[in-house]
Amino acid sequence: MKKVITYGTFDLLHWGHVNLLKRAKELGDHLTVAISTDEFNKQKHKEAYHSFENRKAILESIRYVDKVIPENNWEQKIQDVIDNDIDIFVMGDDWKGQFDFLKEYCQVIYLPRTVGISTTKIKKDLYRVNNG
Repeated sequence: MKKVITYGTFDLLHWGHVNLLKRAKELGDHLTVAISTDEFNKQKHKEAYHSFENRKAILESIRYVDKVIPENNWEQKIQDVIDNDIDIFVMGDDWKGQFDFLKEYCQVIYLPRTVGISTTKIKKDLYRVNNG
């Protein structure tokens, strides 16, 4: 069985997220998604609309996702790959080169982002709607 892993906050889930999850799952038989905990988001000075538990529940309901684990810090990726017997690490291409250190442990693939959508764009659009 070929196992794939990806990471993210996955807040305000949109078709770009679903597209990434679908393409990641197509690379193997089992997809693990590591999502940033609320505490880790605070360390990154990032605020999610949905709590970790709610984001986890949403991701667990998506048919492409087989397992959801917490991302507690930047350094855990090597151990996650080892502990979960991962064959392929997947991230959006906006992170290109940032995780090449994992090539010693698994294949690393950067997938193109879905054009025209992002959580940042949704937040900006909502702000504009609510504030004229």
